[in-house]
Amino acid sequence: MRCLHLQENDPYFCLATEEYLFTDSGEDIFMLWQSRDTVVTGKHQNLLGEIDSSWCRENNISPARRISGGGTVFHDLGNVNFCFLKNVTNPAEIRFKMFVQPVVDALATLGIQAVISGTNDLLVQGRKISGNAQHIYKNRVLHHGTLLFDSNLEKLRKALQPVPGKYQSKGVPSTPGEVVNLLPSLKRKMSVKEFMLFLFRSQLEKFSGRAYELTGSEKAKIQHRVREKFSTWDWIYGYSPAYSFRNQITIRGKRLGVELEVKKGMIQQCNLSGDYFSAKDLKTMQDRFHGIRHDYADIYDLLLHSGEAVPSETTNAFF
Repeated sequence: MRCLHLQENDPYFCLATEEYLFTDSGEDIFMLWQSRDTVVTGKHQNLLGEIDSSWCRENNISPARRISGGGTVFHDLGNVNFCFLKNVTNPAEIRFKMFVQPVVDALATLGIQAVISGTNDLLVQGRKISGNAQHIYKNRVLHHGTLLFDSNLEKLRKALQPVPGKYQSKGVPSTPGEVVNLLPSLKRKMSVKEFMLFLFRSQLEKFSGRAYELTGSEKAKIQHRVREKFSTWDWIYGYSPAYSFRNQITIRGKRLGVELEVKKGMIQQCNLSGDYFSAKDLKTMQDRFHGIRHDYADIYDLLLHSGEAVPSETTNAFF
């Protein structure tokens, strides 16, 4: 097994690396990586419906989408991501336990008793420390998970706290749960870098692996995937399943109701209500939203050029 400790912390590069190694390498691989503050949604989820998008935008938390299913997670430099890529004889033999057990065993040597939950999470004293997901193609599986080591849990909670009822879709919803960091449970304190080195060495030893680094050619191919897929609006937002959006707010004493029908991230229908816009302007404004992206910058720009005095306040009504 090849073992890779990825040094980059750009979320799009890291997610593109997982896909590249999954599709272009036939070897078994273990990889560790981290990323800067990011919310990463599952392949079949509506990202906007899983997060507090306004709070994430104001706090410079990047949005991203991965190729596996499962729920939306929060990454920062206190969180550690692990990934197994493996060939199997028969997909029927794939089990979550075969990938998380090596991590459970490594944690046990640090005095941490983690257990595998029925929802494929790892728990310590009943609280979640790791969410896991898989992507399978033919006889190859990508399994990846998070490990909350010393993550900013306040940021995590605020980022993953959507306002209930705004978004309705057939997308796969996340399963909320109480989370906890690993660091307080350690008998011997260590930094996140020391923890990653420990985990990396434990997997090297367990699988008689060999450490390796990406070549320049591999990095170039991964960067191409970043540009063409992982950092694009079409993948991050446009891949979301069709959804409906409903919201009502009061702006400077006037009420604005917003109803949207969105498909592939594009607004197919917009209905506005309330007394925020005059009856004369209401139909014109509704028509302007048809066919544009359900995107903060696009809606802000539309409102700005339509003469809206405070476009930032009004834009917030659409999210």
